[in-house]
Amino acid sequence: MRNWEFRILHSEFCIQYLTMNLADVLNLFTTIENLLRELLLGWNLTPAAVNVIVDAIRVVPTGSFGLLLVIFLIWLERKLAARFQDRLGPNRVGPYGLLQTFADVGKLVTKEDTTPAGADKVVFNIAPPLAVMSVVMIWAVLPFAARAVGVSLNVGVVYVVAVASLGTLAIMLAGMSSNNKYALLGAFRTVAQLVSYEAPMIISLLVPVMLAGSMNMDRIVEAQSRIWFFVLAPIPFLIFFISSIAEVGRTPFDLLEAESEIVAGFHIEYSGMKFAMFFAAEFLHAFTIAALVAILFFGGWQGPGAENNQLLGVAYFMGKSFFFYFIVVWVRTTLPRIRIDHMLNVNWKFLTPLSLAAVVVIAVADKLTPASGTPEAALARAGTLLLANLALGLATLWVLRAASARIRAKVEGGTIAVIAETS
Repeated sequence: MRNWEFRILHSEFCIQYLTMNLADVLNLFTTIENLLRELLLGWNLTPAAVNVIVDAIRVVPTGSFGLLLVIFLIWLERKLAARFQDRLGPNRVGPYGLLQTFADVGKLVTKEDTTPAGADKVVFNIAPPLAVMSVVMIWAVLPFAARAVGVSLNVGVVYVVAVASLGTLAIMLAGMSSNNKYALLGAFRTVAQLVSYEAPMIISLLVPVMLAGSMNMDRIVEAQSRIWFFVLAPIPFLIFFISSIAEVGRTPFDLLEAESEIVAGFHIEYSGMKFAMFFAAEFLHAFTIAALVAILFFGGWQGPGAENNQLLGVAYFMGKSFFFYFIVVWVRTTLPRIRIDHMLNVNWKFLTPLSLAAVVVIAVADKLTPASGTPEAALARAGTLLLANLALGLATLWVLRAASARIRAKVEGGTIAVIAETS
């Protein structure tokens, strides 16, 4: 046998072995869950109590997955940012710099943990873990594959919005408890930015809920078995994606830090692992919004053969999530920071009115289409909704063009008046 033939056979064997082992792990989790249910029912517990206990236990591996994933995300983002900006990135500690994150964790663990004099110690120390919890808890309701979810909530979308708001609260608590005027200013900017961009984000979330007829994350993914919601509602997708990047506080919306103006923002007084918790939450939150985009608008784990193969569903879901995470990193490493007045104008004068218009237009267009479940009816519904989005997009461009023409005329008129006065 030739060397290249042996390598191909060896690679195929490794892939098959890995697939079999991962499938066995998923089956093992299912078996353990069934045995636990039988055990709890044997203790004369009610089915409702058993469901609560089992759901609480299932949340642990999903949350642990997020905490472990952030170690890889930090390395990946640093390597991607280096490539975008023509740098090398981590390449010394371990092969390809893979151990650099562990070295950084070791450095942060050994740093002195300080608390400012005059700070509210209880609130000051609660803020960092609260920031991490706000992101990790979102993963409890995200479906990784068919029948593979921590907890299937009927109000999953509301749960995501509520839990994500804890991150804003953590930043506000950190800034207000630090006894530092620069940290307090960073907290004020949090109120101005994060709370503002929640408006278009939550409004755009209404669209996948309306199209699926449910707030359950599983039902939203299942409703996209024939066609992704991105095709039915591209404008709400863009609004949600842009607003989510602003919620993370990343470039071009990183006014929360603005080192040139307010030192480092709300976390200026934090050191060691408490400082690291805020940035671990940020890295994981960036990937979490990518996962939410994949679930709400791009079918989540849906794909050929994913209905009967959980491992394939996980692969589809993670592939889509990493694709949008790549876009988030691309935006961060490419665009400059914008002024806070421009940022708020984009939100209140453009994204929020557009999101409200999108909800109304899509709701009306959806009601005008037949509710039958036939492929022909689904195609007619998709065509109607897509045309409604295109019409809304053209109307938006026309309004923006008219507004920019008025601004140019005003500027030119003011310039002519100044020239006339000075001549």
